[in-house]
Amino acid sequence: MDIIIKRFTDFDIQELYQLLQLRTEVFVVEQDCVYQDMDGKDDKAIHILGHINDQLASYTRIFKPGDYFDQSSIGRVVVSPLYRGKSYGKEIMKASIAFIKAENYPSVKISAQCYLDKFYTDLGFIATGEKYLEDGIPHQAMLMEL
Repeated sequence: MDIIIKRFTDFDIQELYQLLQLRTEVFVVEQDCVYQDMDGKDDKAIHILGHINDQLASYTRIFKPGDYFDQSSIGRVVVSPLYRGKSYGKEIMKASIAFIKAENYPSVKISAQCYLDKFYTDLGFIATGEKYLEDGIPHQAMLMEL
């Protein structure tokens, strides 16, 4: 998988369309969750994109400390249904964590869907606090010290 790191202003229209299409396909349609994906925060984020043969296969967005949580954060973690079961989710998360480490941020916090607990704990995240509903889906805060 080819990993590309971009700021919002570096996207061309086609790349942005593919990114928003993938997020909508999974978070809105597949998960049957009506929510505002385009939340006005993409312009602050660093975008990590994983491509297979020029097709967007996986994606995350990263925020520096203070832009989303007190800690740095990773969100909108998604793998295209066409590319699941090939460890691309772990690969894009490892690339995202490596970026955060390179920025010398001391920790990363995520708001994780509960059904993905093992996925995130295998990467080194630890659940913190109570579980909660976010957009009707059970979530939990998870933290990783770097």
